[in-house]
Amino acid sequence: MIMMYTLNQMLFALFCLFFFNISFTQNEKDQEKNPIIVIDPGHGGKDPGAMTAQGIKEKDIVLAIAFKMIVLNDTLFENSLRLFLTRYTDTLIALRDRTLLAKTLKADIFISIHCNQAINTTAAGTDVFIYPKSEAQASASTYLGLTIQKGLADILGVKKRGLKYGNFQVLRDNDSNASILLELGFLSQSDEAIYLSNEESQSAIALVILQSIIKFLGL
Repeated sequence: MIMMYTLNQMLFALFCLFFFNISFTQNEKDQEKNPIIVIDPGHGGKDPGAMTAQGIKEKDIVLAIAFKMIVLNDTLFENSLRLFLTRYTDTLIALRDRTLLAKTLKADIFISIHCNQAINTTAAGTDVFIYPKSEAQASASTYLGLTIQKGLADILGVKKRGLKYGNFQVLRDNDSNASILLELGFLSQSDEAIYLSNEESQSAIALVILQSIIKFLGL
């Protein structure tokens, strides 16, 4: 049985396992200097993405996680990260526009979040994809991706499937210092489908991703 944990179960462990080297006295001017993070909730609108057996859509799961990241960044970290989403509603955004946002904002980090699906219903775990554009960018993207993947495995019990090369447009056309596409799990696998559809689990995932970004940035 796959062991995965919700926010209530793992919140204390999260606070113990990661360092909170964050200043909580930043003024508005200081916050303008904070790292810019673009979160890309995959799919949207007429493109539902993957789907659970119960009909819960990938596009809704990843958007919910992205919104929870915004809330947690505000409530726990006083907006130490400047978070932007490529979509805030159930709308299909063109791939070129997703990368254009990151370019326009001169984002430090770009993370496209997705859920996976496979014919093999036992397939489970997270995948991280990068598209190396330079040695420095490849190194940064690899470290970011593996940091997030390790956090999800160590803290939430989600299986790791490793780092892979992905020729995705949102990565290929991206100029961010670190860019990854993160597959959070398989909606075709019953345990992961239930876990990813659960609101507490989504909050736990959002928190781990935020903590991993902060660790990556050395804040």
